[in-house]
Amino acid sequence: MDLSFLPAWVVASAVSTGTVALAEIGDKTQLLALLLAARFRKPLPIIAGILLATLLNHALAAWFGTLVAHWLKPEVLRWVVAASFFAVALWTLKPDRLDEKDAQFSARGAFIATTIAFFFAEIGDKTQIATVLLATRYEPLWAVIFGTTVGMLLANVPVALLGSRFADRLPLKTARYLAAAVFAALALWAAVRGIG
Repeated sequence: MDLSFLPAWVVASAVSTGTVALAEIGDKTQLLALLLAARFRKPLPIIAGILLATLLNHALAAWFGTLVAHWLKPEVLRWVVAASFFAVALWTLKPDRLDEKDAQFSARGAFIATTIAFFFAEIGDKTQIATVLLATRYEPLWAVIFGTTVGMLLANVPVALLGSRFADRLPLKTARYLAAAVFAALALWAAVRGIG
């Protein structure tokens, strides 16, 4: 599909939002949001913590993605990105569980606990890796960060607001398959269209 009629920032934001929102469903950080919502029952500080942690984490990840894009020749980068998106597609099919270490900060205030826990839970997570990959493919950088942050909020704000009642209604298996399909499509697109 030719999206060249749209401004680059619109495409970067939309693809980043959709990719991360789908990848986040059933992810350990969504389970962390559920745990924090059940523990503190204060959704606004939890949402603010998710926002701050995601902005910081994804800004670093996107910046790293632009560095990778400059280090590698376009033809090599094309196949690295395609293979990485495909690997993330496979990874998405595996359900996440919340580790004890991801919840270790829950004894502190809701905002601080959420900010610290989300920042560290995102390190090496598939949504952080997706942010790195999206930053190698899309410009401007701020649009990728904006999109991935919005995607994270779309997946986690309902969990923070509605707590455990909402989590039982999520079709996690279907969401994982849909997210895997999106990452596989991005892999195919990167392989066929290249980077840039």
